[in-house]
Amino acid sequence: QVQFVESGGGLVQPGGSLRLSCAASGSIFSILYMGWYRQAPGKQRELVARITSGGSTNYADSVKGRFTISRDNAKNTVYLQMNSLQPEDTAVYYCNRFPPGREAYWGQGTQVTVSS
Repeated sequence: QVQFVESGGGLVQPGGSLRLSCAASGSIFSILYMGWYRQAPGKQRELVARITSGGSTNYADSVKGRFTISRDNAKNTVYLQMNSLQPEDTAVYYCNRFPPGREAYWGQGTQVTVSS
C-alpha cells in the first residue's frame, strides 16, 4: 500500500500563502485521482481538492480561486498551493487517493494555522 507524508504547513497571517507537499512511498502514476483533505477542530474530514493523473482538477467551493492542486507523477508528489489564506482554513491537511476507501491509511498530516 502506498504511504503518504505531508509537509509544508505552518503558522501564517490572514492573506498569506503556503505550499504543501505530499510525498508518496510508491508510484502514483496509476492512481486516477489524488486528493487533498483537511480536518478542522470539531469537524469531519473534508475533500478540499482533487486531481487526475492527467491534470484535471476539482475544488471545494470554499477554496475555489485561492488553492491550486498539482501533481508530479515522475516524483510521486502532489502539491497544494494555498493563497489568500483565512482563519477558516485552519486545519490539519492530508493527502490520499480519491476516494480514500473505508479503511484508508492516513498519514500524520500537516498543520496549517491562519491567525493574526
